[in-house]
Order: sequence, then C-alpha cells, then structure tokens
Amino acid sequence: MTGRLHSTQPYALGLFRIVVGLLFACHGAAALFGVLGGAVGTHGGTVAAGTWPGWYAALIQLVGGALVLLGLGTRGAALIASGSMAYAYFDVHQQAALWPIQNGGEPSALYCWAFLLLVFTGSGAFGLDALFTRHSARREEPAAEQRPVAA
Repeated sequence: MTGRLHSTQPYALGLFRIVVGLLFACHGAAALFGVLGGAVGTHGGTVAAGTWPGWYAALIQLVGGALVLLGLGTRGAALIASGSMAYAYFDVHQQAALWPIQNGGEPSALYCWAFLLLVFTGSGAFGLDALFTRHSARREEPAAEQRPVAA
C-alpha cells in the first residue's frame, strides 16, 4: 500500500498545487477586479490601486497564484506568496488575538504553510516547470555519435 501511495505522490502534489494556486489567484482577482464578490470588506468593490499593503497583497495573490497554478517558477512564486501570508498574519491578524481561530487569520496561516511546503517540494506533476526541464534536458543531451565511448 505504501509503495502505491508513494508512486502517486507527484500527482497528488500537482493537484494540491493547482487547487492552492487557483484559490489564491481568486483572492487576488476579487480584490483587484471586484469579481467573485469583490475584496473583503468592500461590499463587492476593489482595493484602491497602489494602497499599502492591500493592493500589493492582491497583486501577489493574483500573479503568485497564477504562477503556482501553472507550475511555472513554482518555488520562487510560492516563497513570495508564503512570505506575504506570513506578513498578513503577523501584521494584520495577530494584533486582534494570538490564535488564528480567534483573530480570523486561519486562511493566512494555512496559505503561508501550504506555499512553504511547495517551496520545498516543487511543483509535482502537471506543472510547466517539469515540461521546460524535460525540454531543456533533451536539448542539452549530446547526440549518440558525440557521446564518449565507455572503456
């Protein structure tokens, strides 16, 4: 059973990455464009352009979420997204109370840890990172007649 589960790990990780990236990008789209109910606390509106930290957080959510969703530059995008959610938790939520259940910071904490996991695991299956890595590896592989003969 363990072997079978282990062999499906890249696919489960890829699906995890897709779902987390999509949900995170939806938060950014809601805040920047007023779709999907709009930004939190605006009754369907958007965050004012250039305001700190809301507009920049929404931009990180949209772009970072899209990159993670596609599996393109996953580790870097996930690192920035994780950091932005750590900032959101400690700067915005923790002022209200210590525990996430009390201060409304559960989404920030969960996204922070989910993205940190992706920093260390990579994109898994179904990501563009893997596609580009395979393509560049094929291009760099020497042709059969150029390979040195084993002694």
